[in-house]
Amino acid sequence: MKMILTIIFRLTVSCLIAGTIMGTTFVFTNKAKKANEHAREEKVMYALLGYGAGQEPDEGTALHEIFRYIVADGDSQSIGYLLPAGHHGEEAGFVFVQLSLEGDFVSKTAIPLSEEKAREQGDRDNAVQTALGSSQIARFVDQVMVVTEDGSRQAYLLSGKFPGYKTNISIILALDPAYSIIGFEVMEHEEDPGLGAEIEQDYFKNQFKHKPLEKIKQLQVVKEPLPDEYYNALEGKLELAAAEQIMLQYSDNDIYAITGSTISSDAVTSGIRGMTKKFAYRLDTLEKVLEAQQIGVPF
Repeated sequence: MKMILTIIFRLTVSCLIAGTIMGTTFVFTNKAKKANEHAREEKVMYALLGYGAGQEPDEGTALHEIFRYIVADGDSQSIGYLLPAGHHGEEAGFVFVQLSLEGDFVSKTAIPLSEEKAREQGDRDNAVQTALGSSQIARFVDQVMVVTEDGSRQAYLLSGKFPGYKTNISIILALDPAYSIIGFEVMEHEEDPGLGAEIEQDYFKNQFKHKPLEKIKQLQVVKEPLPDEYYNALEGKLELAAAEQIMLQYSDNDIYAITGSTISSDAVTSGIRGMTKKFAYRLDTLEKVLEAQQIGVPF
C-alpha cells in the first residue's frame, strides 16, 4: 500500500511539474506570437501609408485608435466608442462616448487609461466596464486607426475579416479622409493556389486603388478578360506617367475577376464594399455627435 501511495505521489508531482513547464512555455510562446503579429500588422500599415522598408514615418505622424463596443443595459443596446480625449497635442486620457442605435448622443464617460493600457484588451475592457458600472455590460467589437500628420487627418486603417471560397479572408484596408481606397493587403486566407490565392497579386489588389466612396458603394465584379494595358499598369510594368494615365482611364470600372476564381474575387470586393460603407456611416455619425457635444479628440 505504501508503495502504491509513493507511486501516486511521484506521478502527481511529475504531472504538476510538466503542467507548469507547458503552461509557462505557452505563455511565453503566445506572447511572442502576439508580438510578431503586431509587428507584421504595423509593417503592413506603414507600407499602405507609403513608408517602404527602412523608411521611418515622419516625426509628426501619429496613429489614433478608436475602439467600438456594444453596450447592453437590460433590454436596450447602444454603441460605445472609446476615444483618445483632448485636442491635438494634449494628453487627456480617454473618453467613452455612447450613441443610441439611431446615432443619437446618450452619454460620455471619462476613462482614466494610458495609451499603453488601452492597447491591451483585458486592461481596456476592465477600465470601460468599471467606468460604466454593473448595470451595463460592454462588449468589444472592433477597432480602427486614424492617421494624422501634425494633427491633420491623412488616412484610416481598418482590419476586416469576411468569408472567402474556403475560410475567412483577413485584410487591412487603408482609406483616405474622403473614404477613397488607398490600398489593401491580404493578411490571411486559404484560397486555392493559382486561383483564389491570386487575390494577393498586384494586378488584382491595385484595381481597388483610388476608387471613391460613391463607386465603392456600387462596386461589382465583372467576368471579362483584364485588358493587357491595364494589367501592365497594375503590375507596375509601365513608366509612372503612362501607368497613371491608364489607371485613370479605368478608374470608374468595376473589378475584373481573377480567371477561374470569380467567387474569391467577389468575396474580396463584397468585403471591401461592406467595410467601407459601414465605416463611413459610423464615423460620420460619430463626428456629428462629437461636434454637437463639443467633445475634443486629437484627430
